[in-house]
Amino acid sequence: MLKRVLLVYEEAIRRIDAKQEIPPDTVRNGAMIIRTFIEDYHEKLEEDYLFPRFEKAGRLTDLTKVLRAQHEAGRRLTEQIMQLATLQALKDAKSAAALKEAMRQFVRMYNPHEAREDTVLFPALRQIISKQEFGALGEDFEKKEHQLFGEEGFEKFVDRVASIEKTLGIYDLGQFTPK
Repeated sequence: MLKRVLLVYEEAIRRIDAKQEIPPDTVRNGAMIIRTFIEDYHEKLEEDYLFPRFEKAGRLTDLTKVLRAQHEAGRRLTEQIMQLATLQALKDAKSAAALKEAMRQFVRMYNPHEAREDTVLFPALRQIISKQEFGALGEDFEKKEHQLFGEEGFEKFVDRVASIEKTLGIYDLGQFTPK
């Protein structure tokens, strides 16, 4: 989900640079997905359930410290993006530049953030908790997702991102294949 919204932000940055039209709702809706699904759900689970396990085990504590700090920075950037993603702001060069910079910083931070979680943090989790605890965590996380977003919550968010991608003309995966 995060990676797809990063692609939306990258397209918005490209359009601002090229002085092309960018529907502000595409950026604002992307930021709302980040706020709701990534920050308030996914990151909250990491902060409440995963990072403390690493810290208690004395493993990857430097990484969890940086990831926490990045979560906080990401929340601040998301707030800026949501405030600046308006038609009026996009018409003002200074505000459009501020929006572009906030999205650029978000993308720049979260690409390596996500990569480090996927290749270091999450694989190491299996080394510090039992197979049973790992399975129980997965079930708890899914239960929390269903409580917050309903049975098809993740799928609904995927559909929302796909709708934004279609509006921006970046949904067709084939268009990204080099000729």
